[in-house]
Amino acid sequence: MKTFRPRIAHAIAALAISLLCASSARAQQSEPIDITAYNIQATVTPQTHTLSATAQVTFTANQDLQTAGFLLHGRLSITKIVDSKGNALNGVRGANDALLITPSTPLAKDQTYTWTFTYSGNLNGGNGGPVPGLTLADINPSISYLLYGGAWFPMDGYLTDRFTADMQISVPAGYTVIGSGSTGKPKAANGLEQYTFKWDKPGFPGTILIGKWIDVPAPQAPNIHLYVTAAHKKAAQTTYGNSALDEFAYFSSTFGQPQSNDLNIVELPDNTVPAYWAPQIAAIAGAHIGGALDFRLLANTIAHQWWSSEVSPATLSDAWLTNGMCTYSELLYLQYQDGQGALLTALKDISAGALAYDTTPLTSAGRLNAYSPQFQSMTFYKGALVLHMLNWMVGDDTFTKILDNVTSQYAGKGVTTAEFEKIAQADTKQDLTPFFAEWLDGTGAPSFSTKWTIFRLGNGKGFRTVGEIKQQLELFNMPVDIRIETQGKTVNRVVHVIGTSTPFNIETFGMPRKITVDPEGNILQDDPTMQIRVDILRGQQLAAQGDVAGALAQYQAALKVNPLSSLANFRIGELLFQQHDYQAAVNAYRDALHGDGVPPWTNVWSHIEIGKIFDITGQRDRAIRQYREALMTHDNTSGALNEARHDIQVPYKLPK
Repeated sequence: MKTFRPRIAHAIAALAISLLCASSARAQQSEPIDITAYNIQATVTPQTHTLSATAQVTFTANQDLQTAGFLLHGRLSITKIVDSKGNALNGVRGANDALLITPSTPLAKDQTYTWTFTYSGNLNGGNGGPVPGLTLADINPSISYLLYGGAWFPMDGYLTDRFTADMQISVPAGYTVIGSGSTGKPKAANGLEQYTFKWDKPGFPGTILIGKWIDVPAPQAPNIHLYVTAAHKKAAQTTYGNSALDEFAYFSSTFGQPQSNDLNIVELPDNTVPAYWAPQIAAIAGAHIGGALDFRLLANTIAHQWWSSEVSPATLSDAWLTNGMCTYSELLYLQYQDGQGALLTALKDISAGALAYDTTPLTSAGRLNAYSPQFQSMTFYKGALVLHMLNWMVGDDTFTKILDNVTSQYAGKGVTTAEFEKIAQADTKQDLTPFFAEWLDGTGAPSFSTKWTIFRLGNGKGFRTVGEIKQQLELFNMPVDIRIETQGKTVNRVVHVIGTSTPFNIETFGMPRKITVDPEGNILQDDPTMQIRVDILRGQQLAAQGDVAGALAQYQAALKVNPLSSLANFRIGELLFQQHDYQAAVNAYRDALHGDGVPPWTNVWSHIEIGKIFDITGQRDRAIRQYREALMTHDNTSGALNEARHDIQVPYKLPK
């Protein structure tokens, strides 16, 4: 079965990416050591799934230390560790892949040391990695990936310790190796081909990808290459390649030139995360290449070249800025590509992610587990909404100026929340303390309501509307749009809302018929409609983790708020289909068809999914009727019409 993932479901893919885009839990504190450089010689043998390596690690002690700790994949065994003089060091394994090293004499504060680790192991099957449930380092004859987050070399300060790297990676002939800072074609060495990667800008060049891909240059862009399997060659040569070129050009014109103008888009297998990034690299799982909405995931991943690679978070509690900017960059590109309406629709979905676990202030995110759904939801989604609200409040030109100053002042560095706030205050010449206090140091979101009275003005001068805006957050303090629709033209005003009740007094020529607070949805809001989206998003996250009962409970919670929710019913049908409970799945899809029709794509895709179930159960004529019903909707969301046409020609079968 094809899992359908439009709009809200895109958050699931981004969430999985973001599991790898946070620092270690120690990052919010002063770390004991700072790693500054690596020199690694490694041999990868895909046929035997093995890695053997020697890693020279240079680091500085931030305090006097008896023991230094590193992270190393649990399936890699240490042969020896020596210091710069060749003296052997003692190391023991701790919990969670920790490697604890005790030198013969204690480490001294502010002193730099170089230790050499020799190690090897079998990396196949996903067990023993640093993140339970995720395979981040895997060696196979088809595609091998050694992601920085997989700890295939001794590491510390994930995405906070910026380092240089000189790597020599040896593989059997016939493989292509992708890394950050390629120095050219491979050289023959000991019957193998040796690739050299040198990255001399402090950053995060710790990802190595190995495979037998087809190298497809992006259309009219020799600096962008797509390394894909044969199944995705056509997409790489056309739509997907064009998206890569367009996105890279758009972000370059918006944020300035990245650290490198070279970009390799590399296909990952589907047994790992949907996407991953490194300097010069945007790695995307094959299942997310070529689909109608896959350009959004690609945009989010490419944006990391600026907002993670070029400018990184100083600590885990500052990750909302870079993580949020990656999601907001995706939204800005969506607006550029498909218009304001597409942006407003996407903002509703991002808002659901922002509110899904909104119980901890963003500036306290460092207290959370970096791989928890709460941390990811807060930093990627609420972070994006904070930046969008700031953009709306100060205007596009000023917001662009803020970003320009951040990228120019902190290129190749980590930035703190306080430093970002200082730049924003200086560029806007406004007191933004209430804004940041509300959205970074607080939790919750307003739910606006309004009441008003209309007075007719004398001498044909029109009408005066006197009313008040109410919301539940006592410390709320920011401008809010208000729209008054009259018998004539529509009038838009800005009211500065302070506290739980704020009066307004607006004159119009025509008689007011409807008043809407924040009509464009520029402010993160919490209301019953949004709660439905939150419940459904949590359900999708639980479903992605394999918790069927928990997912169904979340979808049922959404239906308690709105029994006609087409989206909740569709997700229930999707989940039951995956469990092969076909009759119950059909019932749920039919409930979606008879529901509120929000969002509209639930109609076309419900027909398609019912048709697939009919195909599986040997009812071909009924299946074709459902596919034709789908075509009659004229809704091609996520390639729905293409899917329906294909299934009319070829009966659907469950994948092996």
